[in-house]
Amino acid sequence: MSRTKLLQSLVILASLGAFAAPADAQFYFFDPPPGPQPEPRVLSAPKPRHQPRPVLRDDDDDPGVVVDLHRGGSIYREPGVEPPRGGSSYAALPPDADPNYSTPVDLDNKVNFKLTTQQIVSDPTGEAAGTLTVNTRQRKLYYSLGGGQAVQYSIAVGKAGFAWKGSATIGRKAFWPGWTPPKEMLERHPDLPEHMDGALNNPLGARALYLFQGKTDTLFRIHGTNEPKSIGTASSSGCIRMHNADVIDLYGRVSAGTKVVVM
Repeated sequence: MSRTKLLQSLVILASLGAFAAPADAQFYFFDPPPGPQPEPRVLSAPKPRHQPRPVLRDDDDDPGVVVDLHRGGSIYREPGVEPPRGGSSYAALPPDADPNYSTPVDLDNKVNFKLTTQQIVSDPTGEAAGTLTVNTRQRKLYYSLGGGQAVQYSIAVGKAGFAWKGSATIGRKAFWPGWTPPKEMLERHPDLPEHMDGALNNPLGARALYLFQGKTDTLFRIHGTNEPKSIGTASSSGCIRMHNADVIDLYGRVSAGTKVVVM
Protein backbone atom coordinates (compact mmCIF):
# COMPACT_ATOMS: atom_id res chain seq x y z
CA MET A 1 0.00 0.00 0.00
CA SER A 2 1.33 3.41 -0.98
CA ARG A 3 2.02 6.10 1.59
CA THR A 4 -0.76 8.27 0.12
CA LYS A 5 -3.43 5.54 0.45
CA LEU A 6 -2.30 4.80 4.02
CA LEU A 7 -2.76 8.40 5.04
CA GLN A 8 -6.18 8.52 3.35
CA SER A 9 -7.29 5.42 5.34
CA LEU A 10 -6.16 6.95 8.61
CA VAL A 11 -8.08 10.17 7.91
CA ILE A 12 -11.25 8.19 7.17
CA LEU A 13 -10.91 6.17 10.41
CA ALA A 14 -10.33 9.32 12.47
CA SER A 15 -13.41 10.99 11.01
CA LEU A 16 -15.58 7.97 11.83
CA GLY A 17 -14.34 7.83 15.44
CA ALA A 18 -15.16 11.50 16.00
CA PHE A 19 -18.90 10.69 15.90
CA ALA A 20 -18.70 8.11 18.70
CA ALA A 21 -16.09 9.59 21.03
CA PRO A 22 -16.47 12.46 23.51
CA ALA A 23 -15.21 15.84 22.38
CA ASP A 24 -12.27 15.77 24.79
CA ALA A 25 -11.15 12.23 23.88
CA GLN A 26 -7.59 11.81 22.60
CA PHE A 27 -6.65 9.18 20.03
CA TYR A 28 -3.14 8.05 19.28
CA PHE A 29 -2.44 5.93 16.24
CA PHE A 30 1.14 5.53 17.32
CA ASP A 31 2.84 5.78 20.68
CA PRO A 32 1.40 8.64 22.80
CA PRO A 33 3.46 11.80 23.01
CA PRO A 34 5.89 12.12 25.93
CA GLY A 35 4.87 13.97 29.06
CA PRO A 36 2.21 13.54 31.81
CA GLN A 37 -0.89 11.71 30.73
CA PRO A 38 -4.44 12.34 32.08
CA GLU A 39 -5.45 10.17 35.02
CA PRO A 40 -7.78 7.37 33.95
CA ARG A 41 -11.26 7.89 35.36
CA VAL A 42 -12.12 5.27 37.98
CA LEU A 43 -15.79 4.54 38.52
CA SER A 44 -16.53 4.19 42.22
CA ALA A 45 -18.76 1.35 43.35
CA PRO A 46 -22.28 2.47 44.25
CA LYS A 47 -22.80 2.97 47.98
CA PRO A 48 -25.03 0.33 49.55
CA ARG A 49 -28.45 1.63 50.42
CA HIS A 50 -29.04 2.01 54.14
CA GLN A 51 -31.40 -0.64 55.40
CA PRO A 52 -33.20 0.75 58.46
CA ARG A 53 -33.74 -1.61 61.38
CA PRO A 54 -37.39 -2.63 61.48
CA VAL A 55 -39.16 -1.03 64.44
CA LEU A 56 -41.28 -3.42 66.41
CA ARG A 57 -43.84 -2.56 69.04
CA ASP A 58 -46.14 -4.06 71.59
CA ASP A 59 -48.97 -5.88 69.90
CA ASP A 60 -52.06 -5.19 71.98
CA ASP A 61 -54.12 -7.56 69.83
CA ASP A 62 -51.94 -10.55 70.72
CA PRO A 63 -52.47 -11.28 74.43
CA GLY A 64 -49.49 -12.55 76.30
CA VAL A 65 -46.78 -11.55 73.86
CA VAL A 66 -44.62 -8.45 73.79
CA VAL A 67 -41.72 -7.74 71.48
CA ASP A 68 -38.41 -6.96 73.16
CA LEU A 69 -36.94 -4.26 70.92
CA HIS A 70 -33.45 -4.45 72.42
CA ARG A 71 -32.82 -8.18 72.27
CA GLY A 72 -34.65 -8.84 69.03
CA GLY A 73 -36.88 -11.60 70.36
CA SER A 74 -40.30 -12.10 71.86
CA ILE A 75 -40.92 -12.41 75.57
CA TYR A 76 -44.03 -14.44 76.32
CA ARG A 77 -45.89 -13.00 79.26
CA GLU A 78 -48.45 -15.68 79.76
CA PRO A 79 -47.68 -17.53 83.01
CA GLY A 80 -45.77 -20.73 82.37
CA VAL A 81 -44.75 -20.03 78.77
CA GLU A 82 -41.22 -18.75 79.24
CA PRO A 83 -39.27 -17.65 82.32
CA PRO A 84 -38.20 -14.00 82.29
CA ARG A 85 -34.66 -13.11 81.29
CA GLY A 86 -32.01 -11.14 83.14
CA GLY A 87 -31.60 -13.37 86.19
CA SER A 88 -34.96 -12.55 87.82
CA SER A 89 -37.20 -15.30 89.17
CA TYR A 90 -40.46 -16.16 87.48
CA ALA A 91 -43.66 -15.03 89.19
CA ALA A 92 -47.25 -15.84 88.28
CA LEU A 93 -49.25 -12.74 87.51
CA PRO A 94 -52.04 -11.68 89.88
CA PRO A 95 -55.44 -12.55 88.37
CA ASP A 96 -56.34 -8.86 87.96
CA ALA A 97 -53.10 -7.92 86.17
CA ASP A 98 -53.39 -7.34 82.43
CA PRO A 99 -50.88 -9.80 80.87
CA ASN A 100 -50.35 -7.50 77.88
CA TYR A 101 -48.88 -4.82 80.13
CA SER A 102 -47.38 -6.88 82.97
CA THR A 103 -44.10 -8.73 83.38
CA PRO A 104 -44.03 -12.07 85.30
CA VAL A 105 -40.92 -11.30 87.36
CA ASP A 106 -40.48 -11.85 91.09
CA LEU A 107 -39.03 -8.52 92.23
CA ASP A 108 -41.26 -7.63 95.17
CA ASN A 109 -38.65 -9.02 97.56
CA LYS A 110 -36.24 -6.35 96.29
CA VAL A 111 -38.60 -3.46 97.12
CA ASN A 112 -37.75 -1.37 100.20
CA PHE A 113 -41.02 -1.63 102.12
CA LYS A 114 -39.65 0.67 104.81
CA LEU A 115 -39.73 3.48 102.25
CA THR A 116 -43.43 4.25 102.60
CA THR A 117 -45.59 7.27 103.33
CA GLN A 118 -48.97 5.63 103.88
CA GLN A 119 -50.94 6.57 106.96
CA ILE A 120 -54.56 6.59 108.08
CA VAL A 121 -55.97 10.13 108.29
CA SER A 122 -59.29 11.91 108.51
CA ASP A 123 -60.72 11.90 104.99
CA PRO A 124 -60.62 15.46 103.59
CA THR A 125 -62.21 14.55 100.25
CA GLY A 126 -65.85 13.89 101.08
CA GLU A 127 -65.82 11.09 98.50
CA ALA A 128 -67.50 7.71 98.87
CA ALA A 129 -65.56 4.73 100.19
CA GLY A 130 -63.41 3.13 97.52
CA THR A 131 -62.67 6.41 95.66
CA LEU A 132 -59.17 7.63 94.85
CA THR A 133 -58.57 11.37 95.11
CA VAL A 134 -55.37 12.98 93.88
CA ASN A 135 -54.69 16.43 95.29
CA THR A 136 -51.98 17.81 93.00
CA ARG A 137 -51.50 20.99 95.06
CA GLN A 138 -50.86 19.05 98.26
CA ARG A 139 -49.10 16.27 96.33
CA LYS A 140 -51.14 13.70 98.22
CA LEU A 141 -53.28 10.76 97.14
CA TYR A 142 -56.21 9.61 99.27
CA TYR A 143 -58.01 6.30 99.21
CA SER A 144 -61.34 6.79 100.97
CA LEU A 145 -62.10 4.03 103.47
CA GLY A 146 -65.48 5.25 104.63
CA GLY A 147 -66.41 6.29 108.15
CA GLY A 148 -64.55 9.58 107.67
CA GLN A 149 -61.15 7.96 107.18
CA ALA A 150 -58.73 7.56 104.28
CA VAL A 151 -55.31 6.16 103.49
CA GLN A 152 -52.99 9.02 102.58
CA TYR A 153 -49.90 8.65 100.38
CA SER A 154 -47.30 11.18 99.27
CA ILE A 155 -46.90 11.42 95.50
CA ALA A 156 -45.05 13.19 92.69
CA VAL A 157 -47.22 15.07 90.21
CA GLY A 158 -46.88 16.54 86.73
CA LYS A 159 -44.49 19.43 86.24
CA ALA A 160 -45.65 22.71 84.74
CA GLY A 161 -47.33 22.11 81.39
CA PHE A 162 -47.87 18.41 82.01
CA ALA A 163 -50.38 18.42 84.86
CA TRP A 164 -53.75 16.73 84.28
CA LYS A 165 -57.00 17.16 86.18
CA GLY A 166 -60.40 15.56 85.86
CA SER A 167 -62.34 12.40 86.67
CA ALA A 168 -61.54 8.94 85.41
CA THR A 169 -61.71 5.29 86.34
CA ILE A 170 -59.07 2.59 86.61
CA GLY A 171 -59.31 0.77 83.30
CA ARG A 172 -56.31 -1.54 83.65
CA LYS A 173 -53.93 -2.83 86.32
CA ALA A 174 -50.37 -3.98 85.67
CA PHE A 175 -47.86 -5.98 87.70
CA TRP A 176 -44.26 -4.84 87.16
CA PRO A 177 -45.52 -2.98 84.09
CA GLY A 178 -43.68 -2.65 80.82
CA TRP A 179 -43.15 0.88 79.57
CA THR A 180 -43.57 2.18 76.04
CA PRO A 181 -42.88 5.94 75.97
CA PRO A 182 -45.43 7.89 73.93
CA LYS A 183 -44.31 9.39 70.63
CA GLU A 184 -44.28 12.92 72.05
CA MET A 185 -41.91 11.86 74.85
CA LEU A 186 -39.59 10.10 72.39
CA GLU A 187 -39.45 13.32 70.38
CA ARG A 188 -38.43 15.27 73.50
CA HIS A 189 -35.99 12.56 74.65
CA PRO A 190 -34.73 10.57 71.64
CA ASP A 191 -32.30 8.65 73.86
CA LEU A 192 -35.17 6.77 75.53
CA PRO A 193 -35.84 3.13 74.61
CA GLU A 194 -38.84 2.35 72.45
CA HIS A 195 -39.94 -0.22 75.03
CA MET A 196 -38.76 -1.47 78.40
CA ASP A 197 -40.01 -4.52 80.30
CA GLY A 198 -40.87 -4.42 83.97
CA ALA A 199 -37.77 -4.10 86.15
CA LEU A 200 -36.38 -2.21 89.14
CA ASN A 201 -35.02 0.48 86.82
CA ASN A 202 -38.28 0.82 84.88
CA PRO A 203 -39.78 4.29 85.49
CA LEU A 204 -43.25 2.79 86.08
CA GLY A 205 -41.97 0.91 89.13
CA ALA A 206 -43.67 -2.08 90.72
CA ARG A 207 -47.32 -1.50 89.75
CA ALA A 208 -49.36 0.73 87.45
CA LEU A 209 -53.01 1.79 87.37
CA TYR A 210 -54.13 3.08 83.96
CA LEU A 211 -56.70 5.89 83.94
CA PHE A 212 -59.55 5.75 81.43
CA GLN A 213 -62.46 8.01 80.61
CA GLY A 214 -65.08 5.64 79.34
CA LYS A 215 -63.25 3.35 76.91
CA THR A 216 -60.59 5.95 76.11
CA ASP A 217 -57.14 5.63 77.63
CA THR A 218 -56.15 9.06 78.98
CA LEU A 219 -52.45 8.00 78.80
CA PHE A 220 -52.11 9.04 82.46
CA ARG A 221 -51.18 6.49 85.10
CA ILE A 222 -50.71 6.09 88.81
CA HIS A 223 -47.53 4.08 89.15
CA GLY A 224 -44.40 3.33 91.14
CA THR A 225 -41.03 4.88 90.44
CA ASN A 226 -37.33 4.28 90.06
CA GLU A 227 -36.72 7.81 91.41
CA PRO A 228 -37.89 7.75 95.03
CA LYS A 229 -36.37 11.18 95.70
CA SER A 230 -38.91 12.68 93.29
CA ILE A 231 -41.84 11.89 95.61
CA GLY A 232 -43.30 15.14 96.93
CA THR A 233 -42.25 17.13 93.87
CA ALA A 234 -43.78 18.28 90.58
CA SER A 235 -41.45 16.44 88.23
CA SER A 236 -43.34 13.88 86.15
CA SER A 237 -44.72 14.12 82.62
CA GLY A 238 -48.24 14.21 84.00
CA CYS A 239 -48.52 10.80 85.66
CA ILE A 240 -48.81 10.26 89.41
CA ARG A 241 -45.73 8.63 90.96
CA MET A 242 -45.68 6.75 94.25
CA HIS A 243 -43.06 4.88 96.23
CA ASN A 244 -43.04 1.25 95.13
CA ALA A 245 -44.12 0.09 98.60
CA ASP A 246 -47.05 2.53 98.48
CA VAL A 247 -48.23 1.60 94.98
CA ILE A 248 -48.08 -2.09 95.87
CA ASP A 249 -50.34 -1.37 98.87
CA LEU A 250 -52.72 0.74 96.76
CA TYR A 251 -52.82 -1.87 93.98
CA GLY A 252 -54.17 -4.38 96.49
CA ARG A 253 -56.98 -2.03 97.59
CA VAL A 254 -58.44 -1.01 94.21
CA SER A 255 -59.94 -2.79 91.23
CA ALA A 256 -60.79 -2.00 87.62
CA GLY A 257 -63.63 0.52 87.60
CA THR A 258 -62.49 2.36 90.72
CA LYS A 259 -63.33 6.07 90.50
CA VAL A 260 -60.37 8.47 90.41
CA VAL A 261 -60.66 12.23 90.97
CA VAL A 262 -57.63 14.39 90.11
CA MET A 263 -57.89 17.93 91.46
